[in-house]
This record gives sequence, C-alpha cells and structure tokens, in this order.
Amino acid sequence: MLAAFLNSFKIPDLRKKILFTLGLLIIYRTGCYVPTPGIDGSALSEFFNRIAQTQGGTLFGIMNMFSGGAMNRMTIFALGIMPYISCSIILQLLTAVIPALEKIAKEGKTGQQKINQYTRYGTVGLAIIQSFFIALWLENPARFEGLQIVTSPGIGFRLVTVLTLTTGTIFIMWLGEQIQEHGIGNGISLIITAGIISRMPAAGYQLYVLLSPFSPAKRTLEPYTIAIMAVLLVGVVLAVTLVTQAQRKIPVQYARRIVGRKIYGGQSTYLPLKVDQSGVIAIIFAQSLILFPATIASFIPNVGFQKLAQSLVRGHFLYTFVYALLIIFFCYFYTAIVFNPDDISENMKKHGGFIPGIRPGTNTAEYLDYVMTRITLAGAFFIACIAIFPDFIMAWLKVPYLVASFFGGTGILIIVGVMLDTIRQMESHLLMRHYEGFIKSGRIKGRR
Repeated sequence: MLAAFLNSFKIPDLRKKILFTLGLLIIYRTGCYVPTPGIDGSALSEFFNRIAQTQGGTLFGIMNMFSGGAMNRMTIFALGIMPYISCSIILQLLTAVIPALEKIAKEGKTGQQKINQYTRYGTVGLAIIQSFFIALWLENPARFEGLQIVTSPGIGFRLVTVLTLTTGTIFIMWLGEQIQEHGIGNGISLIITAGIISRMPAAGYQLYVLLSPFSPAKRTLEPYTIAIMAVLLVGVVLAVTLVTQAQRKIPVQYARRIVGRKIYGGQSTYLPLKVDQSGVIAIIFAQSLILFPATIASFIPNVGFQKLAQSLVRGHFLYTFVYALLIIFFCYFYTAIVFNPDDISENMKKHGGFIPGIRPGTNTAEYLDYVMTRITLAGAFFIACIAIFPDFIMAWLKVPYLVASFFGGTGILIIVGVMLDTIRQMESHLLMRHYEGFIKSGRIKGRR
C-alpha cells in the first residue's frame, strides 16, 4: 500500500488532483475556526457542554459532528453541509413518489444536472431558514441558563447571522463541487469525513488524560484497555468494510439474437444487489427521530415530557431498543424507495435478459423483491449493531463518547465508505498508467 501511495505521486494528473483536494480541505478546516460576528464563542461552548451529557446526545451533536465542531463554536461554517445533505435526501425521496421528478431523473446526465440544480436552490432556502431560527435562539438568554451569547441582539445581528451562515454553507457546497470536478473522490463526502476525522486529536488527548502514563495516581484507564480497544477498532473497520462491499450476485443470461450475419447477446453476467442499500442514511434518520424529544425537552419545562425524554437518552435500555428498531425500519424504508424491482425486471426484459429458472416480467420482479427483503434484514441488523456498539464500548470500557464514537455509528460508516470510494478512484488512475494499485490482483504488473 505504501508503494501504491508513492506511485500516486508519480503520475502528474493524479498528483495534481490529490494536492488540489488536500488544499481545499485545508481551506474548509480553516473556515471552521472563523467566528460568526457578534457571538461569544466561549459562552456558547460552555452551554453546549452543559446540555450534552455525552457528545452527540442531541440534534446539535449531530450537526456538530457533520460540521466538524463548527456548531459548538458557531463559526461561519456552523451549519456545515447538513442543509445540502437534507435537500439531497428529500429530493431523492420525492423522486420516487413524484412522477415529474422521476421523469427528470431518467433523462440521463441532463436530468441529473436539473436535480442537482434543484438541490442547490433547496440548500440555499433551507440554510436561510435554519440560520434565521438559530439567530433567534441565540438572542434569548433564558435558554442559555443565564449565559450572554449575543453581544448586540437585534435585527442587525439576525441579518448578519443569516448572511454569514448561509454564505458559509454555499461556500462549502462549492468546495465539494470543485473537489468533485477537479480533485479526487466525492467532494461532499470528503468534507464530511474531514470534519469527523478532525475530532481524533481531541479523542486522543482524552485517552491520554485517562491513561496518565506519567501519573499512575490519576490513571482511570488501564494499559490493557487500550490494547482491547485497538483490536476492537480493527475488527469494526474490517466488518464495516466487508458489509459495505457485500453483494448478492444474481446470475443474468441474455438471449442470443441473430441480425443479418452478426450475433448479438448470448453472454452471461450478474445483477449485484447490495446487502447494505441504505448505508448511513438509516442511522441519520433514526438519530434525528429518537433525539428529537431530548432536544425539545431542553427548551420545554414540562415534567411529563422531561421524564419521557430522560428515558430516551443514550445509556438507557429503552433508547437502545427503540434506536435499533428505528434503524431496521429505515433500512427497509430507504431500500423500498431506491430499489424498484419492477423497473429492473422491465429493463431486463427489454434487453432480452432473464434470470435462469425465473420467468421474465412479474415473476422476476417478485424474485428480486424476495431476495432483497432477506439480504436487507442481514444488512439492517448489522447497521443496528454498529450504531449501538459505541454505547456498549462506553459502558464496558468506561471511556467518553467522543472516544467510543470511533468504534461505530455514523462516523465509522462514513469514514470507511468514503475511504473505499477514494481508494477505488485512485486505483483506477494507477491501473490506467500500468502501476500496481492498492489491491494486487496478480494480472497487471507494475513498472520497475
């Protein structure tokens, strides 16, 4: 793998793409530390530490993770890329239920450009709405336990906040598109990954404090625990990698056709059905839904609602049980939205393809639905286990959530998925230049 990385910088085009991508990611991380005008960042950070017993314990924790810590500091990138992600998911779901959008999506590259344009417009609108309500929320001292967050509240502060946060989101979206066009990898995904990875130094420092190698009296974490965590981390990454790439290959045979003196078709191929169709989307949906009561409870002083919210806090059995059920439900829900066996069956029939032993048409659609339903169950159970695994690590090894979050959940799924996609793109560049890639197949030899 080290040789493959060195070979990546020997190719001028690939080296330029890698350096361009790294440069834009550095710009993004720099912007995460530029404060929004009129806000006391230290007081806001103290407030977030009060309301969040564990990192990621509220909806603000999710936004903070996707913004790379910018939400806690309320910087110009405080909204992060969440408005763009939300609009992308909403449009993807609407495409499956609105015939007009579905027709546009089937127009190929032109249709995809239109969908992307709609996503950009929706991102701007959603960012304006979110930033305006954030400005109103920041102006109310009663919600911050007496802390003065805004130095000069009023219409001027609201306009500046809306303009600053919306512009920051648009700029991040532009950075992602530039990486997509001129860099390597998926730009938006790399920006999210950079934000998640940026928490590693803080997690490492917490581990160092807990271990206290030079002060045994202050030590709260034994050295063998670090070894156990290292083994578990390797196992989790390996399992996520295997399930992310796992496919059920359905054999497909194309009928042979004779047109004049030429023979078309007759080849055998397969239809890959992913075990994990939803990926991180199911966890995002489940987190947003289950953490909503806890977030609202921090603003509504109702005794009954407070008790309900406390039972749905990380660490409680009810939270873990409901969270796992929601993930399994959303795995099936998202798969039903994006996977249409009727369309696949119809396309196969048009091109003369069929599954051996299965009649084309309705029988093929029913068979594909039967297979997808069962492999989705395995993928959904795995995603649910990965999502609740950080809670298990916290309870067993007694480590903070910031450290445990790297052993499962949204972060590890995003990091592994984005890294695999980026390495796959680098692999294709290397193989085109006759270099050995990251995965040696034994058929293509590199130049010495």
